[in-house]
Amino acid sequence: MRIEFLGHASFLLEDAQTKILIDPFLTGNPLASKQAGEVEADFILVSHGHHDHVGDAVEIAKRTGAVICTTVEVARELFEPEGLEVLAGNIGGKLPTTFGSIKLVSAQHGSGVTGGLACGFVVEMDGRKVYHAGDTGLFAEMQFLKDEGLDVALLPIGDYYTMGPADAVKAVEMIRPQVVIPMHFNTFPAIKQDPLKFKKAVEAQDLSRVVVLEPGKSFEL
Repeated sequence: MRIEFLGHASFLLEDAQTKILIDPFLTGNPLASKQAGEVEADFILVSHGHHDHVGDAVEIAKRTGAVICTTVEVARELFEPEGLEVLAGNIGGKLPTTFGSIKLVSAQHGSGVTGGLACGFVVEMDGRKVYHAGDTGLFAEMQFLKDEGLDVALLPIGDYYTMGPADAVKAVEMIRPQVVIPMHFNTFPAIKQDPLKFKKAVEAQDLSRVVVLEPGKSFEL
């Protein structure tokens, strides 16, 4: 299983059969490693309705035929009117898929859609579990994710709109993944952070291994 960082909060997860694209903000992203037309996907996961997470989801889904996975309200507002195939659930629900499953989990953040909820995802693929936190602040219920036995956690560290580095360290302590990959930093001046300081803080407490990826680089499980 390979995890490629495309910039901001966008990742491509793939095994031999399936490509899963998450929060594909590529057009307009100064740090994006790919253009929207270069990305292939079987599934597109969208954590909430803000532009820097919806990104190019509609364009990519129309071109590739990918299924969009998100919450019900975000699906109804943004994707169903476009005639796209949607797999919509809600917080706590697990969506069965051809590759494994996608569990929608809480995120403390605005949804970008009236009446909707932001979410994160626990993706089970190729026998591994990857948690994409979406945009979120730190919240107590994160502790229950420890029971998932996470292989990898993709966590925001940018502050301002999401957790900052200090709270992200607390999140790692709660969920105890094997590996942490920081995201949602340095795209804009407001979220400027040094990911190596976050790495040092986590590893100094022996909480997890931190892998800092530049856009376009990947990590293999």
